[in-house]
Amino acid sequence: MITLEVRTNSREEIVDLTDQVGAALSRAGLVEGLCHLFVPHTTAGIAIHENADPDVKRDILMALDKLVPDDPAFRHAEGNSAAHIKSILSGASASLPVSGGRLELGTWGGIYFCEFDGPRRRKLHLSFAGTDQGGEPLFL
Repeated sequence: MITLEVRTNSREEIVDLTDQVGAALSRAGLVEGLCHLFVPHTTAGIAIHENADPDVKRDILMALDKLVPDDPAFRHAEGNSAAHIKSILSGASASLPVSGGRLELGTWGGIYFCEFDGPRRRKLHLSFAGTDQGGEPLFL
């Protein structure tokens, strides 16, 4: 497993990690197989989505705020219930196919780390399964 550190700067923020995950994939040596991403935090998530237009990140956060506004009726003592709910909506994991040593994200796809209770230092765990350049099994 490879772990990436993610530093967030805002209470809510979407961080594009496409290049960092691609670099980790190259270091791992996986050519064909699967890349699995896991966020081990209950107030953050992961999303695979369009990343050509930077306004998409802003729009996602705006829509999530409309769906799950901070509500004084929430009873969780830490005051971050909305962050927990948003992380459930985005999800804690994603899996991507790998072909020819590259992530199969489609034309516009990117990997987003979704922060809902920052700023913080976070982690993203990456696991790889498949074959290397020589066709040998690779599990990391």
